[in-house]
Amino acid sequence: MRSPPQNPHDLSRHDIPDILKTIHAEVRERFGQHAGKVADYIPALAQASPDAFGMAVVTLDGDVHTVGEAHAPFSIQSISKVHTLTLALDKAGDDLWKRVGREPSGDPFNSLIQLEHENGIPRNPFINAGAIVVADVILSHYDDPEAALLAFLRERSGNPDIGRDDEIWESERKSGYRNVALANFIRSFDNIENDVQAVLDFYYFQCALKMNCIDLARSLQFLACRGKCPSSGEQVTSIERARRINAVMMTCGTYDAAGEFAFHVGLPAKSGVGGGIVAVVPHVMNLCVWSPGLDQKGNSLLGGYALHRFTRMTGLSVF
Repeated sequence: MRSPPQNPHDLSRHDIPDILKTIHAEVRERFGQHAGKVADYIPALAQASPDAFGMAVVTLDGDVHTVGEAHAPFSIQSISKVHTLTLALDKAGDDLWKRVGREPSGDPFNSLIQLEHENGIPRNPFINAGAIVVADVILSHYDDPEAALLAFLRERSGNPDIGRDDEIWESERKSGYRNVALANFIRSFDNIENDVQAVLDFYYFQCALKMNCIDLARSLQFLACRGKCPSSGEQVTSIERARRINAVMMTCGTYDAAGEFAFHVGLPAKSGVGGGIVAVVPHVMNLCVWSPGLDQKGNSLLGGYALHRFTRMTGLSVF
């Protein structure tokens, strides 16, 4: 007689603290030459140590498990694009997809190449060009976009102290020449409606926010819970939109390495050049890893390795 199939969502089968401890030990063995290269095109980010590492697991039941520097705040950078996409879809609905696509770019996150051939419509909302269009949509629908984003992040994470890192914000403003080029190029196709500098200032603001691994994992729990906040019961976004955001994260959330990430990790995820990666295990948990050393595609090298090991050790992937 066959035994019944195991429930893949049953966390009682896994000793999460022990798994995280094992992963942390493996990651520490890779410090040094295998830790990747810290982003230096934003000067303030270049100060981070490539050997830093933190990881947090937050289950839908509210359990929190951490290792390493999971409580250390860091620049969330492009992870913020998931939050701004959620806010923009709440106001613009499916009309947003007339201005930004949902396809992987196959090019670096700050590339201008495709905009010329595709009439100023960015491939997806997670590359810089797409996030700039999303920022423009938010400026059109919120009287105080920065306050709206902060309120959203603080409520979703439960941390009222989340704020902007002024040094990183100023560094991005002074060094963001390619983003200036992207925004003006998109504007030339009439796909930006507000003042270009105002759009860029909001974009730099969202990227310069600082959070830790626990904050970030909690802030996107609604994506693991069919659009609902598991702690408050609030329906943050619709079931359908949560599904769609997860889908775009899976196909586009790690830039032109999305295929490799899906192959090795198998979870919807979003990375940032500050070294963070947030991943969603639908119906189960959220994870966040942080390690500032990046691979050639701009994703945390040790963070990606840690998530790969976690899904291999637990079997918790969408495939």
